[in-house]
Amino acid sequence: MSGTSVVLFPGLPGGPELLVILLIAVLLFGANKIPKLARSTGEAMGEFQKGREEVEQELEEIRDGGQAGETAETAETAETAETTDAEPATAEETTESTN
Repeated sequence: MSGTSVVLFPGLPGGPELLVILLIAVLLFGANKIPKLARSTGEAMGEFQKGREEVEQELEEIRDGGQAGETAETAETAETAETTDAEPATAEETTESTN
């Protein structure tokens, strides 16, 4: 072996390579389906970006909101305690409210 290496894909495809790829795509899918294919690919990329942004926001909320989440849980617990401390309705009050 001479010690030289051959790079099969040296970088991004240039002009002639893109033309060959476009020609193959037209032959495989037909000229009518290419815009639909491009549109669906764009929509899929958009949905992927939305999902990625939502996950990033949730992770950031978890990271930053740990302290804020504890205060919200404390407030919910206090509200629950207030409602359970109230006197339960008697059977007479329940039947009067339904009549």
